[in-house]
Amino acid sequence: MIKIGQGIDVHRFVRGRKLILGGVDVPHSHGLEGHSDADVLTHAIMDALLGAIGERDIGVLFPNTDEVYKGADSLKLLEHVRKLLEKKRARINNVDCTILAEKPKLSPHILMMKQKLAAVLKISEETIAIKATTTEKLGFTGREEGMVALAVVLIEC
Repeated sequence: MIKIGQGIDVHRFVRGRKLILGGVDVPHSHGLEGHSDADVLTHAIMDALLGAIGERDIGVLFPNTDEVYKGADSLKLLEHVRKLLEKKRARINNVDCTILAEKPKLSPHILMMKQKLAAVLKISEETIAIKATTTEKLGFTGREEGMVALAVVLIEC
């Protein structure tokens, strides 16, 4: 059976934190606020994968009320999600993502993001697409207040 999952995540920019996207430390004046490392890209991918296998979202699986996940590396959380897929005998066909942010420029970091995500998910880099776009200075992303990531996945069970 073929299944589709979608995920979205949003985080506010704050000073004093690293900006982590797809497991990559992206140089920027601000990081993203969150209980874990606030990796908006990886969070969107996890929610898409969980949705595709009929599970609840990462807020249920990794609650921000649990100190175990304080500052957690989202790639480690993604590994846990991958294991859930394996238990359900689900195979990832592809992952398609879009990041919305005015700054920083993300294109120099996308290849490394794909490499890290592919390694954790145990899939080929060619099956992951990551695009970055601005919102032409419109809305909270345009005002550089935060960042959004969207993900769609196709799996076979």
